[in-house]
Amino acid sequence: MAETLTPTALTLKDIAREAGVSLATVDRVLHNRPGVRPDTVRRVKAAIERNSFQPHVAAAELARGRVRRFAFVMPSGSNPFMQQIEAYLGEMSGWLSARRLSVEMVATDVFDPSVLAGTLEALSGDCDGVAVVALDHPSVRAALNDLVDAGTKVVTLVSDVPSSRRHHYIGIDNIAAGRTAGALVGRLVGQKSGKVAIVAGSQGLRDHAERIFGFNQVMASEFPGLGVLPVLEGRDEDDRSEQVLARLLGRHADIVGLYNVGAGTQGVAKALSDAGRDKQVVFVGHDVTVLTRRLLLQGVMDAAISQNPGHEARAAVRVLLALARGEPILREQEKIRIDIVMRDNLP
Repeated sequence: MAETLTPTALTLKDIAREAGVSLATVDRVLHNRPGVRPDTVRRVKAAIERNSFQPHVAAAELARGRVRRFAFVMPSGSNPFMQQIEAYLGEMSGWLSARRLSVEMVATDVFDPSVLAGTLEALSGDCDGVAVVALDHPSVRAALNDLVDAGTKVVTLVSDVPSSRRHHYIGIDNIAAGRTAGALVGRLVGQKSGKVAIVAGSQGLRDHAERIFGFNQVMASEFPGLGVLPVLEGRDEDDRSEQVLARLLGRHADIVGLYNVGAGTQGVAKALSDAGRDKQVVFVGHDVTVLTRRLLLQGVMDAAISQNPGHEARAAVRVLLALARGEPILREQEKIRIDIVMRDNLP
């Protein structure tokens, strides 16, 4: 009769020795790979069950013999929040190495559907998983579906394409975030009447479109005395956001509120300051960065709706790894929450 091993001392080599097979064969059985005879599979599984064996993460990854490659497709440019996500991924190097993972950053123009789709198409067959800040557009949706069909695990990050076959979305509830912004702008404006401006990166980005939808819901139902102006698009760029808002401020002297849906925050703040209205217009935006922290302290910005970039970076990697291993996703653990940050509760 086979000897029962002590669970705390077990390794893959122990199971291989007890079952009378190679280490590679145990790895194939653990990961349900083909090429193992049925009687060998039964023998390995019997040894695993008999010893209540659960392979250690590092041992299982070492047995694979190769590094899994994940690509993070991120916006090119100087979006501070996206840079925070990249920085947190850099800090995960030890965790990634222990699991034989490699993460590559791929910068592209996420506002141009043909460019983004081309970037995604170029990754086909080149990596095990892709996390992408995605534009909701037919060509991007097709590129995502092609990656999935080719066997790549795909998650959307920050901005979703729910009609695609991507495996999972990592990000906040953007409609709730927009509704929160609407409530903040309306309440902080108070009894004043006037107009409210919206600056977005692009309404083609699902996260921006959903935030605008939530914002408009609240403004229409709870603050009908405030007129919401047509959305301006600044592509999350400081210069462009400054230009489009400066023109709008010149045309409307009665703007009392402003919702900045994405990045371009420095340009938005400069347009307000140059117009001499930085302390007159209620300004609500997103994310706690070095810049938004300073604007909150100066009283230029009234509130920031914050999401945790470190959590998003870690969640994207953990979900891709779980998908690659065929393991369940811990949905509550990977749920991204929002916080309201103002000058008096800055973290």
